[in-house]
Amino acid sequence: MNFQKVRLGAGLYFVATPIGTARDITLRALDVLASADMIAAEDTRSLRRLMEIHGVPLEGRRILAYHDHSGAGARGKILDALAEGKSVAYASEAGMPLIADPGYDLGRQAAEAGHIVTCAPGPSAALMALTLAGLPTDAFFFAGFLPNASGARRTRIEALRDIPGTLVFYESPKRVAACLSDLAEVLGGDRSAALCRELTKKFEEVRRGTLAELAADIQVQTVKGEIVLLVDRGHSETVNDSDIEEALKRALETHSVRDAADLVSEMYKLPRRPIYQMALKLGKG
Repeated sequence: MNFQKVRLGAGLYFVATPIGTARDITLRALDVLASADMIAAEDTRSLRRLMEIHGVPLEGRRILAYHDHSGAGARGKILDALAEGKSVAYASEAGMPLIADPGYDLGRQAAEAGHIVTCAPGPSAALMALTLAGLPTDAFFFAGFLPNASGARRTRIEALRDIPGTLVFYESPKRVAACLSDLAEVLGGDRSAALCRELTKKFEEVRRGTLAELAADIQVQTVKGEIVLLVDRGHSETVNDSDIEEALKRALETHSVRDAADLVSEMYKLPRRPIYQMALKLGKG
C-alpha cells in the first residue's frame, strides 16, 4: 500500500496527476486522494481508474465532475463543502491543475472566501518538455493553446515575437502542422524549436530543429498524441546608427520621410520616433 490515511485540515487541495505513466503520481497526492472528505475531478473516469491502479479506495465517496462545462453549480457544491469545514481534493485530467486545465475560478473563489488553498504538486508536460527540448530554460513563457483560426493564431504569435524567453505551447495533432507553419511564417523559419509528444508514454519522442525544418517534416509525417511545442527566443543582431542611416538613405530614394521611417523601423524592430527624427534630418539634407 503506497498511500497513508492522514488527517487533512479543511481546505482545497489541488492534486497533480500523471501526464502519462501512472507511476509518476506522488505519494503525497495519493495521501490526499485517500484522505479528503470530498473528491472532485475534471474527468471522473480517469481519476477513478488512477485510484484503482494505486489501490486508493473511495470508501463511499463520490467523485464530483468539475470542468469547463460544469458551470457554477459544481463549483458551488465544492465551496459549500469548504464552508462546512471539509477537505476537498481536486484533480485535473493530467498534469498540474490550472495549467491549461480548469480550476482557476475555483481556487480564486475559495481563497476569497477565506479557505486554505494548497497543492500536492507533480507532473507538468510544459516543464518536462523544457527539460528535454535543448532550448534555454533561464526564462520561458507558457502560452498554452493558440487559437484555432489561422488569422487569430498569427496575431497571437506576433504578440509573442519579442518575449525574451523560450515560448511553450500545447497543441493537438490535428492542428500542429498549421501551427508550425504559422510559427515559422511569423517568427522566422530559422528559430530553433522542438516538438515533444507523448511525454512519459511508450512512444515518447522529441524532435529538434528549426521551425522551418519541423514544419516541413510534419507536412509529410502525421503525428499522434499530446504535443508540446517550444520555440527559442529571437536573437536580434546588434544594429548601429550607420546601418540605420544607410537603410534610411536607400528608403528615402523611393519613399516619403514618414514611409521611409516606418519601413526601417519595421525592418530593424526598433522604436519609430528616433528613426523618424533621423529621416527628417536626412530628408532636409
